[in-house]
Amino acid sequence: MQGDTRPIGVFDSGMGGLTVLRALAARLPHERFVYLGDTARLPYGTKSADTVKAYALQATRLLLTENVKLVVIACNTASAVALKALTEALAPLPVIGVIEPGARASVAATRNNAIAVIATEGTVKGGAYARAIAALNGDIRIVQQPCQVFVALAEEGWADQPATFAAAKHYLDPLFAGPSPPDTLVLGCTHFPVLAQSIRAIIGSGVALVDSAETTAAEVAEALAGKGLASNAGDASSTRFFATDSPERFARVGAIFLGRPIDVATVELVDLRAL
Repeated sequence: MQGDTRPIGVFDSGMGGLTVLRALAARLPHERFVYLGDTARLPYGTKSADTVKAYALQATRLLLTENVKLVVIACNTASAVALKALTEALAPLPVIGVIEPGARASVAATRNNAIAVIATEGTVKGGAYARAIAALNGDIRIVQQPCQVFVALAEEGWADQPATFAAAKHYLDPLFAGPSPPDTLVLGCTHFPVLAQSIRAIIGSGVALVDSAETTAAEVAEALAGKGLASNAGDASSTRFFATDSPERFARVGAIFLGRPIDVATVELVDLRAL
């Protein structure tokens, strides 16, 4: 049996969500995907909640035209402010964000009830990870650090450059100082898995590193199986790409996050305002 061969829709404000797509494709090799990067309007983290909700609804309208069977919000900001609105608007279509899976994985991983979260300034200020973790276990101590420079370093592909190591040391040393440092670190931005090597060099091997891309992929796999939506006949390499600006830059920078080349000819330019 082929199962449900409709594609899975994935959207982000830009290219960082391609780390989520990479984890999804690795976990679900028989699924097809449609990925939208709203590159004309990134970053979402500087926009109001109402604006992000409006953008997210426009993004999902495009995905719906591709007959997707499930939507993944591969953006921390959109997951924080638009998950409820999208879940209601798209019901009964399943919608999965990146924050809740990461929070659950971090709570399961910690042994000393202390978790550190690194993310963009907008995600940290919004407190979505802290709320999600506290809702699961109110006894956990949570420390957060905005790491905005990490975004630019990731987009340059500087996984293990001296500048990246220096930035990681600057951001992370204060989080893990003191007599009882966190034993778990959440990568609360989809850009950050690209920099995992430098991050690991600073925090050491004893700290659990929670990648929201991996945890989201696991949750999507569980949802597909539970709802009878899994495919047995697709091919993740057949992903369709959409961008709202500069397909050339999307293909060039996106390859860093996806871990493989993206042919610019396969990136379709789209205007979400027309939807």
